[in-house]
Amino acid sequence: MPRQDLPVTSYALLGLLTFGDELTGYELKQRADMTLRFYWVSPAMSQVYSELRRLTEAGLVRPTGEGRGTTYRITARGRRDLARWMKETPAGFPVLKHPVALRLLLGHLVDTEDTLAMLRAHLAALEEELSALRGVRESLRGADHDGEVFRHPALVADWGLDYLDAEREIVAGLVRRVEAGE
Repeated sequence: MPRQDLPVTSYALLGLLTFGDELTGYELKQRADMTLRFYWVSPAMSQVYSELRRLTEAGLVRPTGEGRGTTYRITARGRRDLARWMKETPAGFPVLKHPVALRLLLGHLVDTEDTLAMLRAHLAALEEELSALRGVRESLRGADHDGEVFRHPALVADWGLDYLDAEREIVAGLVRRVEAGE
């Protein structure tokens, strides 16, 4: 059975160590910021270090060095536990925890122009995220073929691009509906 005492964030960080390199906690946080933020929560620096301690104590990662220069590498046991977690635990259904949706729900408390400004600001933020994710996706070109280590991250980037594109269309439609008084 997969370890029940590890949160999903531990498995996410463990997974980020499977691309063949050793990373410091800071580098792992940078990788999380460049990847996880598009589809999961990128953990705080303090959480990265607390999860690395937990993973080290469980024998799932091996630290090398001391202090700020300590690097971490996934162990064979870590790979087995991560693969077992992938195979044996259900992915679950995502919960939409969306701050724009929450504010739209409460839009009756403010002027229509305030609601429109919020939706338009979200459209601008979506454009920025799309641009950033396009850069990530482009960086995977050439290493994204079947059997390559970055094949699946490329698929996730493609999914993210489609998802953000769809959200952009949904929000643009909401702007039109609010403008029309629907």
